[in-house]
Amino acid sequence: MSTDEREEFAQQVGDLFASWNLARATGRVYGRLLLESEPVGLDHLGAIADASKGAVSTAVRELVSWGLARTIAQPGSRRLLVEARGGLENLLAASQQRARRFVEVLRHGAELTDDLPARARLADVTDLFERYVDAGDQILRARPSGDS
Repeated sequence: MSTDEREEFAQQVGDLFASWNLARATGRVYGRLLLESEPVGLDHLGAIADASKGAVSTAVRELVSWGLARTIAQPGSRRLLVEARGGLENLLAASQQRARRFVEVLRHGAELTDDLPARARLADVTDLFERYVDAGDQILRARPSGDS
């Protein structure tokens, strides 16, 4: 795979993250990490992702918090190595949690109105998000645990 193709892949992952209202730079860093066969240092990651040290550090913290990357301490050094993990299911699980909360809010909204069209609209939206949660739960249950 050429350097241009790797850059295009990182851009596409960044664009995908941005479409989910996540940081594009974090997606670009994740895209580059996915292509690395071994853990890499932050300096190297910044160079291949064409990002500042601060942007890479922020992206890595976000990726670690979502379970999409892990850092590896280097004995006798403050430097860290970073490697991608599988784990997009962590993003799905977080999305599931937000959707469950939205369903709770929608149900509460239905209790606040006696207007039949409003109740029907709320029931329709609630049903859609309940189905979304159910489908996501099925995907998560079917997925083997562990990293890829």
